[in-house]
Amino acid sequence: MKIGCPTEIKPQEFRVGMTPDAAREAVNNGHDVLIQKGAGMGAGFTDEDYVSAGAAIIDTAEEIFATADMIVKVKEPQAVERNMLREGQLLFTYLHLAPDPEQTKDLLESGCTAIAYETVTDDRGGLPLLAPMSEVAGRLAPQVGAWTLQKANGGRGVLMGGVPGVAPAKVVVIGGGVVGTHAAKIAAGMGADVTVLDRSLPRLRYLDDVFGGTFKNQYSTAGATADLVREADMVIGAVLIPGAAAPKLVSRAQLSEMKPGAALVDVAIDQGGCFETSKATTHADPIYEVDGIMHYCVANMPGAVARTSTQALGNATLPFMLNLANKGWRQACEDDPHLLNGLNVHAGQLTYYAVGKALGLDVISPSLALKS
Repeated sequence: MKIGCPTEIKPQEFRVGMTPDAAREAVNNGHDVLIQKGAGMGAGFTDEDYVSAGAAIIDTAEEIFATADMIVKVKEPQAVERNMLREGQLLFTYLHLAPDPEQTKDLLESGCTAIAYETVTDDRGGLPLLAPMSEVAGRLAPQVGAWTLQKANGGRGVLMGGVPGVAPAKVVVIGGGVVGTHAAKIAAGMGADVTVLDRSLPRLRYLDDVFGGTFKNQYSTAGATADLVREADMVIGAVLIPGAAAPKLVSRAQLSEMKPGAALVDVAIDQGGCFETSKATTHADPIYEVDGIMHYCVANMPGAVARTSTQALGNATLPFMLNLANKGWRQACEDDPHLLNGLNVHAGQLTYYAVGKALGLDVISPSLALKS
């Protein structure tokens, strides 16, 4: 198979879809790997690194899209990239279709087969290709939130850990999954007073057993959330419904009850955001103010630490990429129902229920798509 990896073109996105090590593994399995010139530079990988791994360097994305059987990326294809997709081509990347009707429409019209990293599952009920970036984003959230809280950036001017005689910042993490757990660990490590909210009692018991007094946890009701948000210096949104739009858990009306200059960090922004006032931003212009509350809603947070993120993502995607290349997507998905769960689009048809529900589109089952 010809596997193509173009340069990411989303603003301030420095990650790359394949590491040189992944390229070497693919070449060793008998495949041709095509890397766009300079694609790895943002993550610290040179063209020479890829050539040493056996890949070919291609000048333009147009050549890669025209030649490759499978396109491997990081972020969802942008409009210009979607125009280059073709019928029968395989796309393997993050998609986040539920809040993105334009991308969904273009993918359906292209006739391609698109497998989304964020909906591939494992036998423990996890999301193995989303987890590495969730870990990175969770660990980044308190760091960028602390920066947002600085007075020069419009924040309250509160130091996360306080100092002797001065109370630390109060941080509320909504969601106790992968993102929330890592966010709480880092925020607590910075000395903040941290509370995690979740609706799963087993998850709350797990957090209590593992982390003890490192941070607090509380069952998430609308009342409990409102009370904690009202007193918070920072709120980190870390909720996830796989493949679906994120629920809105903090309304605009609640902003007027919050402390002026408090920070909202919305890690769920890729799925539409979990605050009513969230809108996607970029690393170049990451924060904005609504009703006196500072919002940090960068849609590709892990891109800020591109080398760590690329290596972590590459470790997770490599075995799936090799199976798709070695077997073809149909056989690979037939052999692995968890990979089949990643199928979102095939030959002009939507194959993921949560996306169809969010966008009001008809859906066929992925198992039926295998036979079409």
